[in-house]
Parts: sequence; C-alpha cells; structure tokens
Amino acid sequence: MTGEIMKSLFIDGEWREPIKQGSKEVTNPATGEPICQIGHGDSGDALLAVETAAHAFTGWCSTSVRQRANILTAVAGLLRHRADHIGEVLASETGKTLSQAVGEVNFAAEYFQWFAEEIRRPYGSCIPSDAANKRHIAYSQPAGVALCLTPWNFPVSIQARKIAPALAAGCSVVARASDEAPLSVIELFRCLQDAGVPKGVANLVLGPAASTAEAMMKHPAVRVVSFTGSTSVGRALMRLAADGMLRLALELGGDAPFIVFDDADLEKAVEGAMIAKFRNNGQSCIAANRFYVHERVYDEFVSIFVSKIAKMRIGNPLMDPAVDLGPLINLASKNRVEGLIREAATLGGKHLVSKAVVPVEGYYVSPVVMENVPESAAFAREELFAPVVPISKFADEAEAIKKANNTDMGLAAYVYTNTLSRSTRVTESLRFGIIGLNNALPSVAYAPMGGVKQSGLGREGGRTGLEEFMDVKYVATEV
Repeated sequence: MTGEIMKSLFIDGEWREPIKQGSKEVTNPATGEPICQIGHGDSGDALLAVETAAHAFTGWCSTSVRQRANILTAVAGLLRHRADHIGEVLASETGKTLSQAVGEVNFAAEYFQWFAEEIRRPYGSCIPSDAANKRHIAYSQPAGVALCLTPWNFPVSIQARKIAPALAAGCSVVARASDEAPLSVIELFRCLQDAGVPKGVANLVLGPAASTAEAMMKHPAVRVVSFTGSTSVGRALMRLAADGMLRLALELGGDAPFIVFDDADLEKAVEGAMIAKFRNNGQSCIAANRFYVHERVYDEFVSIFVSKIAKMRIGNPLMDPAVDLGPLINLASKNRVEGLIREAATLGGKHLVSKAVVPVEGYYVSPVVMENVPESAAFAREELFAPVVPISKFADEAEAIKKANNTDMGLAAYVYTNTLSRSTRVTESLRFGIIGLNNALPSVAYAPMGGVKQSGLGREGGRTGLEEFMDVKYVATEV
C-alpha cells in the first residue's frame, strides 16, 4: 500500500488527487513504519473546497430540519457499524489502544445522533411589545461556510464535534485534518458520503496547516472557524479572522490540575488519575497535567498510584489488545518529553516509579512520576502531552486553589473530595471551563465543552455548540 498514493481530498462529493499532485507519508507511531501515502494539497485545493461549499450552502441551508436530522442519524449509524474498522485505522495512525480508538468512533457517533435530535428544537422567541401595533420575533439561521480545523490526538471525535452541529445548523463545511492522523478522518467522510450528505456540503482538504487556513479564512463565504489546537495557533487565527470579522470557536491548550483532598475516596481518585492522565497515552487537551495531593493522604495516594503505573503494559496496541499504553505520536514528541524529564531530574526532581521496558521500535516514553520538581522546570510549567506526572503536596484548601489557578490556561480541572460544601467552594473558585468532580471523563455530546483565559473561546457540544454555527435574526414588524 505504501507505493500507491491514496485519493484523500473529498471535494464536491468526489475523492480527488491534489491539483499539484503532492503527497504525504502517514506513519505508524508504534513501529515508526509507513502506513501509506496520501494526496497532500495546497491553498488551491483549499479554495476550491470553499468555493464548492459556498455553492452548496444555498441548497443545504434551505433543506428541512427533518431532512438534515435524518442524514445525521444515518451518519451516526454508519459510524457505529464501522467502528471496529475505523478504530483499527485510528489506532494504527495514532498509537492509541484499540479499545480507546473504537470508543472514540462510537463517541463521534454520539455527536451526530445528538445534534440530529437537537436541530429539531432550534426554537426562536416572540418578544412582547410595548406598542399595540408592533410585533417582535427572533430566530436563528445558519451562518454560512464553516471551517473545521482539527488536531491528531482525537481526529474523529473532534471533527464530529464540529461537523455535526455545523451540518445540523445548515452550514456547509470544509474540514482540514492533521497530517499526522488523516486516515480515520477520511473514513469519517466516507460515512458522510454514504449517508447521503449532498455534494459539496461537506468537504475535506489535506495540506500545509498555515497556508491552507489563511487562504480559506480570506474567502468571503467563510463565516465560522472552529479550531482545536495550540494557543499559539489560536492567536494566529484570531489575527487572521479580524479582517473578515469571522466568528471563532477555539479549544486551545490545557494545563489541568488534578486535586485530591484528604476526604477523597483514594481508590476512586487513583482510578480517575489513571484515566485522566494516561488516556490516549497522555496526549489529551484535558489530560491531568499537574497533581496536587493533600499532605495527610499524599503517601498513601502515591503508593497506590505508583503501584498501578508499574503494572501498566506498554507496547503496540494492534499487536497486543491488552496493552495499556502505546507510543507518542512522533519522534519529535518523544524527544521533547525526554528532554523535559532530564531537565527536571537535573533540577532536583525525584523519580517515584521505576523506568519501564518499552519497545525499541516506535516512539515510546516510559511512564514517569516525579516529586520535588521546581516550578522553574518546564516539566512543572508546560502542557506535557505525555504519560508523565509532576506531583506535589498541599496543606489546605486555599493553597490547592491557588496552585491550581496559577496558570494562564483554563481548559479543564479535576477535583476529588467527598465533602459537599468543599466541592461547591472549590469548583466555583477554579478558573477553568470544564471541571471533573470525582469524574475523570467529563466529555459528553450534550454538554458545553471549552476553556477560559488562554484556553479558548466559545463552547462545543450541547445547545451552545449548535449556536456557534447560527446567527440570530431579529424582525420588528409594524401591523
């Protein structure tokens, strides 16, 4: 398969080669070996996709909500039916465990199912008038062409979180997938095609991120840009959006604290820590990034936590279904994380778990838990995106809140406590958009997800996720 270039651009209902015949190699991070060659376009392909979407928008936005809902429901059904196949593709290009990959595909189906149901209820409002001869109504309409720009770590579910509400609202879509993990997104678009999404309504481009995004955002038909990725790229997109007054929905970097109080159920807290830290091999925007444990239970928590980490099975997820932890996405990520670990150790960080044996081939990092890491170390300050844990003690509630909030980021936070009054005080004091209270898996299709501060703008999922793609129109009538 590696010698053949896959037709991987989906424009106007057809799988196409790039205009300039470019290609890109997709690699399996578990082995470092190539999977295949895909067509890799440029700004010319991106603009063609936008023109196509602009042309298709008129027809799609005028379809009935029932018709849109039926198509989205069909997409959900196809994703569930093909979950095992798409999950295997997803695991091969990202290195995540097969169970998590299949789970991601089924989670993507939830977005299409939920927004298919929600679009049946885009109620407007009739506003009481202070004049007998006037009437006031407000209702929502689709905004226009939407760009859906996504990363590699959850390529199917994050695209679904954007495409499903955009299509439900009546927008046409141009999606760009990450070069690191495009194959599962291609499979998602096969589901869109087979479910009967009309030609031109949903388009997929692959190509250089910066130049394709800039070209598309300058097109007047584009009205919404939904992006998930780094804060630095989010800022660049905001600058590009200014000239066209584009609406932005940005889910950006995370630096999630994981706080364990002395009244917490420690077994449940450790179970949550294993999920919040190591899901997707530690490569999640909402992954627990900094661990703060009350001094009275610190030793007990660390003992249980470290013992569970030491038992983790590390390897190629497609070769061994029992694997708990796979590789990082690429060699650059592996080298970056290993550099952070070395620096932290040099500055006094103490290893609490023995280095595990990892495969020689591929981009694996052994799980690391370190205490006594100084705040000056990048290991304690940066979004780690890896199976590595900086951990420290705190003495009281005020200290825990202060440490947790000491970041420019504000995407997610985790709190473990069994005291109702404390849970109320702490969750209200934490400056983050998503709080997992005794819950390591806060993401659901029907709730608003997003960050504050440098972690983004807008919300995805839930009713607010639909509103990101709609404009409110107000009509004042004199009768």
